[in-house]
Amino acid sequence: MLEKIRKGSLVETTIESLRQAIEGGQWPVNSKLPVEAELADALGVSRNTVREAVRVLVHVGMLDTRQGDGTYVRATRDAGETLRRISRTRLAEQLEVRIMLETEAATLAASRRTEEDLRVMTQALDARARAGDDLEQRIHHDQTFHHRLVQACHNSALIGLYDYFAQAIGQTIERTETDADLPEPSQEDHELLLAAIRRGDTGKAEQLARALLRPSLNALRNEER
Repeated sequence: MLEKIRKGSLVETTIESLRQAIEGGQWPVNSKLPVEAELADALGVSRNTVREAVRVLVHVGMLDTRQGDGTYVRATRDAGETLRRISRTRLAEQLEVRIMLETEAATLAASRRTEEDLRVMTQALDARARAGDDLEQRIHHDQTFHHRLVQACHNSALIGLYDYFAQAIGQTIERTETDADLPEPSQEDHELLLAAIRRGDTGKAEQLARALLRPSLNALRNEER
């Protein structure tokens, strides 16, 4: 059951209360929420506060307001909140997920890449090499290369999942490039991976993509022991 809001920002706290109720299964997907007046009474806030909270949850994709009908549950997870939770996970966990996504993407890319895919991957990797000691530019072009690689797999579901995870992926790239204690994937490592994709060698592409971040992951695991 919903609990009355007692302190803090009324709108923010109302959003969190409704989010938790939805995530907890109080209202399943496609079910209709109680009317504003009922929600306001249950939470102990005004109808305007409920209306604003619902508006925010509609914006993030959890709720769907149907004119003249009511408000329905569209999803049980707030994508923004999920990203925030991912960003709070350990770097080793983020690297494990990144390795899984990029390994599968590289394997598919080796058999599906187009000439345009190869051109933009090569362009990004060349720019990474030219960046030299300019860390900001090297990180930027490194991210571009990995995103282009994933796009070359031509699997819209995998691409969407990778884009969803992009913020955490950016954090892992920055950390491996800036932390002296973590082995940094070299330009040559990236070039070898691209060469395998260019040749259409799925087995080698899988092996190299998995090996690219394995030293960093192993170092982090050793730190945690």
